[in-house]
Amino acid sequence: MNDFDNRINAALSAEDEILLKEMNSEPGYFQQAFGLFRGSMGWISWVVMIVQSIMFFIGLWMAIQFFQATDAVSQLRWGLPAATLMILAAMMKLSLMPIMQANRILREVRRLALVRDREGE
Repeated sequence: MNDFDNRINAALSAEDEILLKEMNSEPGYFQQAFGLFRGSMGWISWVVMIVQSIMFFIGLWMAIQFFQATDAVSQLRWGLPAATLMILAAMMKLSLMPIMQANRILREVRRLALVRDREGE
């Protein structure tokens, strides 16, 4: 710990220290991922995941049909939509990653605001 961290810890009261300890412990990946489904905007994550899952399973079914097709035209009819759906499903899942990063930044801003307010008292 550096001098800045020591000053932060010295300035906090017991109540603030408990809150800060909770905020300092970075939640794990799965805790952050499942945290997307809570709160006022959680319904959007549910919709994205449901649509993404449907696209993935339809794409998987089409991929199975692609590998069972015998002629090139049938393979194209099954393979191109399968690849497109798989790519779109991956893109939709990856669209949730910026939200996780924004939540991490908001958590850090809240921690800094708590520290700043405590030092100002």
